[in-house]
Amino acid sequence: MDERVVKFKETAAFISAKIHGETPETAIILGSGLGKLAEQIERPVIIPYADIPHFVRSTATGHKGNLIFGALGGKKVLAMQGRFHYYEGYSMQEVTCPVRAMYFAGVKNLFVSNAAGGVNCNYKVGDLMIIRDHINLLPNPLIGKNVEEMGPRFPDMTRPYDLALIQLAETIAEEQHIRLQKGVYLGGTGPTYETPAEYRFFRTAGADAVGMSTVPEVIVARHCGMRVFGMSVITNEAHEFPPDYVNDGGDVIKAANQAASVMSMLFTEMIARLA
Repeated sequence: MDERVVKFKETAAFISAKIHGETPETAIILGSGLGKLAEQIERPVIIPYADIPHFVRSTATGHKGNLIFGALGGKKVLAMQGRFHYYEGYSMQEVTCPVRAMYFAGVKNLFVSNAAGGVNCNYKVGDLMIIRDHINLLPNPLIGKNVEEMGPRFPDMTRPYDLALIQLAETIAEEQHIRLQKGVYLGGTGPTYETPAEYRFFRTAGADAVGMSTVPEVIVARHCGMRVFGMSVITNEAHEFPPDYVNDGGDVIKAANQAASVMSMLFTEMIARLA
């Protein structure tokens, strides 16, 4: 057996033992400032990343570093309270290890979230954007020898974000009078925030929002055959730059926290309605 599969199965087995053999069908990855959703999980089993074999440490601001199992919307879920990033110095295998382990633990649906800069000129701070597609400027996590047990050599990415889940989100948003954007997320390496020229370039290329995560996890999830739903919280308006404009990590966390309650309600209701 490929040594990567051995590690992923060891991680999955550890998690399964901690949650007493339960099978969570849905997992959630919570980005910068968005970890509050995990606090709404009922009967939580909290597993620090430091305890999980083959997990690395989450060092980014606003990422608490816990894996939480419990009930959300009446369904069994696993939630990552913080993720791993390429800019932290981790390999793509380390960044995406949690998704592989989730697959071997029985997860079928993956919800991903992030804080992002809005390069679309119509976007405002606090907007929620359904990710309908993405542009990847990070190393592809599937580079290297493929293992058929995990997925095909050349996975199709025509529809990386599940159309039925997008429709469900739009239906709930209409019912609850929630204003949603829908656009293309561009994932870059970071850790520098983008220059005004880069923001203009990305907008011209078709991006609506820009961040430093998410895409590797989505690629691996689709490689494994998971259904994926993605959402960005717009934490800064990356389309106007007055003389005193500065991208500030603290402001990003603050804006994400303010929008987290709406996103949490939407995710919870979506999960409750999953077949």
